[in-house]
Amino acid sequence: MKNFSKTTLFLIFTFGISFLMAGLFYVLGGEYPSTGGTVLAIAYMFTPALSVFIVEKLVHHENIRNRLLISFKINGWFFVAWLVPPVMAFLTFGISLLFPSVSYTPGMEGLLSRFEDMLTPEQLEEMSQSLATMPLPPVLLILLQGLLAGITINAVAGFGEELGWRGFLVRQFENMRFWKAALIIGFIWGVWHAPMILMGHNYPQHPVAGAFMMTFWCILLSPLFLYVTIKSQSVIAASVMHGTLNATGALAIITITGGSDLLTGLTGLAGFIAVSLTLAVFVFYDSFVSKEKIMRGKVGKYLPAEPSQNKN
Repeated sequence: MKNFSKTTLFLIFTFGISFLMAGLFYVLGGEYPSTGGTVLAIAYMFTPALSVFIVEKLVHHENIRNRLLISFKINGWFFVAWLVPPVMAFLTFGISLLFPSVSYTPGMEGLLSRFEDMLTPEQLEEMSQSLATMPLPPVLLILLQGLLAGITINAVAGFGEELGWRGFLVRQFENMRFWKAALIIGFIWGVWHAPMILMGHNYPQHPVAGAFMMTFWCILLSPLFLYVTIKSQSVIAASVMHGTLNATGALAIITITGGSDLLTGLTGLAGFIAVSLTLAVFVFYDSFVSKEKIMRGKVGKYLPAEPSQNKN
């Protein structure tokens, strides 16, 4: 296997394991969403990390922690990673209201309508009653729970992906310029989602179009994640960003109705605009505020040097 490049091996294992899991689930009659579908989605997130372990530890016997930016040294960019996702969610909410087919619903009818095709009437009624009896306003509660989950359980799940995308691939592409590396990683990241999207994840109303939308969305997000990883010098910060993004995404749709999964939500057109505006802020910061012009150079220039002794 050592005759293959590390990147090639990683892609073979990541896509092979992921697509096989999703394919078997579908062939055996699995439905999404369902309890089994949730288990699949969680397991799916850990396939990049599993592939990194196979390639780095079992094939090449590398010291993963020292090579792949697994650092818990907290700095200001960890907080940026934690707080940017809910800002993008609220921004997406505001942009959604600019569309003529979308309106504000303080009673959260919009959130319930999103689950009409996924839950039974009894489950919808139970969700409605749960929302009505929340001790805090639902938006505030989701924000607080999302921020907590983003640095705990969701960050662990995020690490399952980020060790591959912003750990392993960033090291493999460190001789590339920032934008090229971000584009390639984003494309790989997006295509990897395809089986889950085709089964109804994120875009239950438009699974085929959603597969293309998700790829483009990941390409847009990729420079943000790469920038945070380099600035924080840690893939853990990227994991926090990933986890918080997943945990607070509902803030974008909880109080709106109308539109479709291609239009509203973080992964819809409104989200694309919100991510693009956020990226513009990062570009402005890098160009006119930061002393390090990360986006203008090669990725490896700003990464910590690899240990001289990688072998165990």
